[in-house]
Amino acid sequence: MSMQKHNPQDHTPHPPHHVPHRVGGWMPHDQRVLNAWLGRQIAKVNESVKTYAQLHPVVQEFKVLIERDSEIFMGFHQMFEQVPTKPPYNNDPTGKPQIRDYMTMLRLFDMIIGTAPDFENNDLVGFPINAILDWPMGTPGGFTAFINPKVNAQFKKMFDVWAKFLGSQESRYVLNSEDNGWFGPTASAAMPGFTEMFICEPDAEYMGFRSWDDFFTRQFRPGVRPVLFPDNDAIVNSACESTIYCIAHDVKERDTFWLKGEPYSLSHMLNQDPYAPQFAGGTVYQAFLSALNFHRWVSPVNGTVRKVVYVPGTYYAESPVVGFDEAGPNLSQGFITAIAARAMIFIEADNPAIGLMCFMAVGMAEVSTCDVTVKEGEKIKKGQETGMFHFGGSTHCLIFRRQTKVTFNPDYPVGSAVPLNAAIATIG
Repeated sequence: MSMQKHNPQDHTPHPPHHVPHRVGGWMPHDQRVLNAWLGRQIAKVNESVKTYAQLHPVVQEFKVLIERDSEIFMGFHQMFEQVPTKPPYNNDPTGKPQIRDYMTMLRLFDMIIGTAPDFENNDLVGFPINAILDWPMGTPGGFTAFINPKVNAQFKKMFDVWAKFLGSQESRYVLNSEDNGWFGPTASAAMPGFTEMFICEPDAEYMGFRSWDDFFTRQFRPGVRPVLFPDNDAIVNSACESTIYCIAHDVKERDTFWLKGEPYSLSHMLNQDPYAPQFAGGTVYQAFLSALNFHRWVSPVNGTVRKVVYVPGTYYAESPVVGFDEAGPNLSQGFITAIAARAMIFIEADNPAIGLMCFMAVGMAEVSTCDVTVKEGEKIKKGQETGMFHFGGSTHCLIFRRQTKVTFNPDYPVGSAVPLNAAIATIG
């Protein structure tokens, strides 16, 4: 397999505490901002007079799961015990010991699922639960716990509760023009031209958004991202506003996706789907989405939807070769295509030189809901919406068969940002 892969760990000089490989803007590049945020959250739960019985029922249910299952109980102890007691892992920003037990973790979960993300200290802590689990994710105990289907089913239940809040009017309190608000001066500087680019009501309260999720899944105004070459079936367009992570050719049907280099393993990516063998030896294009931009997907080709598949999976498992990844799942993007919660849309392209292809949406952390909006048998056009990510990190893949001769646009090398509906490849 040949692979061109984005290496976010550049060698450019950075200020102290800068973490250059936090791609996508989901976590602050300045570690001190994240430390300060986490320190405040720990202080809040330590000062809280909330009793166990007052925690949200879904968090109480999580506690019962941990304590009644011996393997899970062991994992949720080991993940904290295995975090080194040396800097930077030992202390929080207040000088107190960092999170070291699952009860503190659960109390933090309880607080977070009733809040919406704000622009914390002029930056985004877009993965608040990821921030809590940052060090435990890099331990053997954490890996064992976070690949457990029961644990991931409980995370899904908890995220459904959080998603309900983020879809409610109560979540709009962060949509304001204050310093930490999403329409404040710093957030506005991070999203220049917001009102011209996205559908909103600039003079209305909350700019007309009905909820935090409505803001997160906002739509481009007509004409902002025109569909290039809409009738040319020899051109494949970008399905997401994203940054290219990897392009791999001659991908194996089965490979050691958990080892160094994270080779793609098609049968695992496609969840042993009957279509999977058709893609052996084919091509994978993967790109990740930015926290501050557009979170909907469109069809990259003209064609017909043959199948839609949802795959339950992990939320916080990262590649065992990464170790303590300060960026959470960012360095494990190839790995998580085989194990994370995801959705697949198999499309029969009108161009027979493409034939069957697959769009795969992969949740990276937090709620990460993959919401497909097209149905089996539906005829779709290039640029037509096919679904969206709700709050949480996200990456996506386009998967082509071996016989599909794909030449990628040199204007968009690995590591470059690609607009929605841009021409990314030619066929033949």
